[in-house]
Amino acid sequence: MRTLAELPHPDCKITIFSMNQKFIIKFEQGSLEQTYKISELDVTGGVNGVFQILDDEFIEKTLNQFREMMSNFKETYSRHEY
Repeated sequence: MRTLAELPHPDCKITIFSMNQKFIIKFEQGSLEQTYKISELDVTGGVNGVFQILDDEFIEKTLNQFREMMSNFKETYSRHEY
């Protein structure tokens, strides 16, 4: 897996990788991560095409998903406190 780019964002880390003719878009926030894979053939313009996919609306929905993930984890953890 080869790192192609890191996009600065104040609320999460965004990294774009290339592996097996796929772009891998990885979002990280604390201990949580979300990964999206897309065929390089489905993106016009290479990694610059990936930048266009990562618009403000998509990033905001991804951040909302992080909030939901953390809420789910906290609820689960509290049911099974160690």
